[in-house]
Amino acid sequence: MFSSLSTKQAEIFKFMAEDYDALLCDGAVRSGKTSMMIVAYILWAMENFNDRNFGICGKSVRSAERNIIAPMLQTTSMQKRYSLDYTRSTSILTVQRKGRKNYFYIFGGKDESSYMLIQGITLSGVLFDEVALMPRSFVDQAIARTLSVDNAKLWFNCNPENPNHWFYNEWVLQPEKHNMKRLHFLMEDNPGLSKKAIDRAKASFSGVFYDRYILGKWVVAEGLIYPMFREVDHTFTAPPTITAIAFAVDVGHSNATVFLAIGLGIDGRAYLLREYYHSGRSSNNTKSPLAYAKDFMTFKADIMKQHIGAKLDGIYIDPSALGFIYQLRELGEYMVYQANNDVVPGIQTVSSVIDQDLLRVHTGCTNTLKELGTYSWDKKAAERGADQPVKVDDHAMDALRYYFHTCRRDWIGRRVKDIA
Repeated sequence: MFSSLSTKQAEIFKFMAEDYDALLCDGAVRSGKTSMMIVAYILWAMENFNDRNFGICGKSVRSAERNIIAPMLQTTSMQKRYSLDYTRSTSILTVQRKGRKNYFYIFGGKDESSYMLIQGITLSGVLFDEVALMPRSFVDQAIARTLSVDNAKLWFNCNPENPNHWFYNEWVLQPEKHNMKRLHFLMEDNPGLSKKAIDRAKASFSGVFYDRYILGKWVVAEGLIYPMFREVDHTFTAPPTITAIAFAVDVGHSNATVFLAIGLGIDGRAYLLREYYHSGRSSNNTKSPLAYAKDFMTFKADIMKQHIGAKLDGIYIDPSALGFIYQLRELGEYMVYQANNDVVPGIQTVSSVIDQDLLRVHTGCTNTLKELGTYSWDKKAAERGADQPVKVDDHAMDALRYYFHTCRRDWIGRRVKDIA
């Protein structure tokens, strides 16, 4: 079916006929493990079963559609070999060939309550896409749905996480216990990636994320979150010409509220021009959403006045701050966007921006500089297998995430030398 497979990818297809009960493909991103696994999974199911139910599990139904269903439906070899019909309203993929028909149910394992969605059904096999992002209760329930079926197989793929993660300790470290075959992938195991693509992907990660998503290691996130930020190298007093300005906002009630003015320089870097920082608790002066909205309008007008000719690139706000967003719109501000506030992926994006030398911070942004130098991973959370920052003095860090991660396509994989 495929003219060129790497040795590791070929091992996925060998699993179809081997006497293993489970297959795990873990390791680097973009290594070709997921695309080959879904093809092998469908081939195995269609060659060995008829009129049976199977499971395809993602972090959510939509992520499974994006990562599994859509790419497969666009694969020419699969279109030629099978009749494929996906019904989004019921989240069922029907696959037919030469009188055989099987049904693939799509499930999302987003939280501890998700296991209830998969109860009751009998499955002849399950594919778990990014299994390390799913709660154990959901994975265990999905596995239980296969126990009454002879020759059922489990198919797992994931990128590495914390080595205290339950899946690492229960499955990755104990393959013999589950009669599981493990294949560890690197990007070089994907013959479809050019050296340029690999180099670009490597430039998108740094720190613990480089270790996990490029080197494929299960390592702990510990210490400073942004150790690559150095004041001596990454601060400024006078920016270059600014072509556009965005604002990032983290709103607190008694906690601090932060506005960040981020300018795009003609050299392609982001310049943190100024910060607004007000703590209701520290100042004994808690402000209303309207008061903060008025402060923001004054802050924005002053910044835009200083950089005449720069366009407004949007205002990116914590999506939970609905009162503040409403007040801004009442005051006539419409370029307001609810930011993507995913924590760890957002930290990954900001890490990449800093590591690629794409961020400069004005020396007068004292609170932001302080947080950049102290923002750390939570040791107690790491012991539980979770990646979480310490939730102390992190409001400017949250605001940075809101902007860069919401606009991640504009920043990931860039280098100053490519755009200067």
